[in-house]
Amino acid sequence: MLSAVWMAPCVLRAQNISQIAESDPLIISGAVGTQNTFHYTSGTDYASPLSNTIYANLNISVYGFTMPFSLYYANNNTDFNYPHLSFNLNPSYKQWTGHFGESNMAFSNYVMNMSFNGAGLEYNDGKRWRASAFYGRIRKAVNDDPTDPLARSPQYKRMGWGFKAGYGSGRNYVDIYFLRAYDCLNSINDEWRDKLKAQENMVVGVKGCISPLKWLSLTANAAGSIFNTDATAEKVDVRNDFDKIFDIRYSTLARFAGDMNVNLSLRNFNTSLSYRFIQPDYTSLGLYSINNNYHSLGISASTTLFRKIALSGTFNGQEDNLTNKQLYTTKGYIYAVNTSVPLASNMGVTIGYNGYTQDQGDGTAIVTDSSRIHRQMNSFSISPYYSLDGNTLGHTFGVSGNYVENKDLNKYADGKSDVSTLALGASYNMDVKPWEVNLNLSYSHQQSDGYNTRYSSDVLTFTTGRSFLEDKNLNISASVNLAYNEVKRQSKNLSIGGSVSAGYTLGKVHQFSAAASFNKYGDVNMTKKRSSLDVTDISCSLNYTYTFSIVAIKSRKHRMEEKSKSEELMRQEAMETLHDNVDTRL
Repeated sequence: MLSAVWMAPCVLRAQNISQIAESDPLIISGAVGTQNTFHYTSGTDYASPLSNTIYANLNISVYGFTMPFSLYYANNNTDFNYPHLSFNLNPSYKQWTGHFGESNMAFSNYVMNMSFNGAGLEYNDGKRWRASAFYGRIRKAVNDDPTDPLARSPQYKRMGWGFKAGYGSGRNYVDIYFLRAYDCLNSINDEWRDKLKAQENMVVGVKGCISPLKWLSLTANAAGSIFNTDATAEKVDVRNDFDKIFDIRYSTLARFAGDMNVNLSLRNFNTSLSYRFIQPDYTSLGLYSINNNYHSLGISASTTLFRKIALSGTFNGQEDNLTNKQLYTTKGYIYAVNTSVPLASNMGVTIGYNGYTQDQGDGTAIVTDSSRIHRQMNSFSISPYYSLDGNTLGHTFGVSGNYVENKDLNKYADGKSDVSTLALGASYNMDVKPWEVNLNLSYSHQQSDGYNTRYSSDVLTFTTGRSFLEDKNLNISASVNLAYNEVKRQSKNLSIGGSVSAGYTLGKVHQFSAAASFNKYGDVNMTKKRSSLDVTDISCSLNYTYTFSIVAIKSRKHRMEEKSKSEELMRQEAMETLHDNVDTRL
């Protein structure tokens, strides 16, 4: 078995430049540890019998600039990964923040959500004005050997630059966004270029909010994208205002995406109306992915009845195939109602309903009744609770129930794809305050019914835990569980097991932990010649972590603060000693 060495990315970070003089000149700290696990099973092996792991972390801080390193070694890992270095520097001074290396900048969700490797600059006066700009690589090239049968799917290196500017804050603001992104043609081999076309893109977006009244606000977020599906396609001989930054080609698409919301906030009632529209093939090369070719309308509302009953509801309808070029049109509706009712100061109930309906209609093809997709899902839930807190004991009772029904509404459906699931649960928690012990007993039942089949599962679990010693640095917990699973006319399985774990902290720098679990399970079908718990699983683990500080050259400010804290602590200890002596004499 091969061993593996792995180093996590080393990231260089910086704090506010104006605070560098007050930062510690040099701090070197870290941690080393080991994790060791033993596993035994009398059945089919599904884990390595013995696993040993050693890891180390090192953090170097120089005047607020931190460089974390980590090393990981495991004898049950067959992969070997070379370490790599990632650079990230985000210095700030007053209203300015710089971004160098691997960085992120907040843009519109229709324009850009990817990180970039390059340089950026942000300005924010903390009141009204803000602006930022960046340039860098937003995607690495994947350029494996085309003759390798295990070669990864190729991708071009993608570069981009953009800016945003905004004014206002709170409930009245406006922001504009611009992104120019393009694939580098020479970043992959010629063999790949015939199969994969380079792309380029320009996006302009705007986002804003206006509140004409205290109880009314309107928000809008929109973007327009010009996109070349093939950056090598022939140019269109048409002059435009963007000739210097973007070429119109015969592969160019122009698409739009946007949404708007109307929000009302009254004394005991809140509601929101939203609409979203994303054209087919809308693309921004600054996004990892985005769903398109649909529009949706939604409404949500919430209120409080009699000053204590919380009631909320939502409805959202969505339809695709905006240009009627798909074979079929799909409509979906999501709706929900939830309420929370406090029956007393220590008891209450939560009730909820969620539903979803999917319906298929005509597109370029006509849907036949026999193949039409028409499904509905309904979910009902209820969760009452009760708690009783005393000087010696604290009690909490909870019950939950959930029923989900998934039905095929096609008039020719025979019910073979219908599924219903019932989940019930109950729990009791007792807090024994004099002993500082917590006891918990829980039971769950789940049953799923389909066409001519039924699956059920019952689980009973008991757990307890307590902290020991004066500093509460020894923690011990244990659990016992019993589980029964049955598939109608196929199998019955029973398992019983338990686990115990302990953790101990010594001197705030040494952490020890150990855990052990035991489980017996087997097939208990009456038709089996051998129906006993004949499979045994045993797992044990022992872990240790040591945190350290090699060098600590602190700033004068921090040294004075620590000296002041030390002197204050000494004064408090002296006063406590004095009071103890006086009490003894009295």
